[in-house]
Amino acid sequence: MKITILGCGGSAGVPHIGGLDGDGDWGACDPAEPRNRRTRTSILVQDNGGALLVDTSPEMRSQLLACHVAAVDAILFTHAHADHITGLDDVRILNRIIDRPMRAAGTAHTLSEIARRFDYAFKPWTPPGFFRPVLEPVQVEPGDQIELAGIPLRLFDQDHYFLRTLGFRAGDFAYSTDVVGFPPESIELLQGLDTWLVGCFQRPPHKTHAHLDLVLEWVDRLRPRRTVLTHMGNDMDWDWLRRNLPETIVPAYDGMVLTSR
Repeated sequence: MKITILGCGGSAGVPHIGGLDGDGDWGACDPAEPRNRRTRTSILVQDNGGALLVDTSPEMRSQLLACHVAAVDAILFTHAHADHITGLDDVRILNRIIDRPMRAAGTAHTLSEIARRFDYAFKPWTPPGFFRPVLEPVQVEPGDQIELAGIPLRLFDQDHYFLRTLGFRAGDFAYSTDVVGFPPESIELLQGLDTWLVGCFQRPPHKTHAHLDLVLEWVDRLRPRRTVLTHMGNDMDWDWLRRNLPETIVPAYDGMVLTSR
């Protein structure tokens, strides 16, 4: 299984808009380190000949081009926050490539929120061609075992404080973005991982996102072979993290490629 990290930044990316000279607010991140430049969080999972896009970030178009992604077969939405869905209009180009509506999975709440903002993407396809995105909604719930893009997934529940998000396990790889806690059944599903890609927004505690010490507690309990941090804000300098974390815990960067069982 191949996992491409299309983007690994928080909702404002890194750097944030602003800064004294208008070149961005880098916070604790060194602007001279290219791996600190982060677009909004999204990944591509490829296995069994299929390509599954997880979320449609605001930079989806540039992310797919930068990572040389030729086609996408299906989409899984973790939740409906803006930094995870607002690249959706460019799905119309992905529709053209595969010449069919795009299967798009999410919970009932997530799909209804996306439909409220992008109602035109849920209208029936009127061939030929695609002048707008066309989604084929697939309603799922935590606990479901489904197949998307030919990839078997086990979905699990995550606490994002204001709402619930979806995590998933594919083989011995698991993905958990936008999370601050897990119910017991999700912890059980996260046992025995080869690779865990998990959101870690900043070093101090945060109401809606896991912070560094909390992720370290989870890792100590779950013992994955490798943990990769994503959805990082401008408090999370790439070099500082590499120097201060165990070798088995690494920060992601845009364009990073992982393989997992």
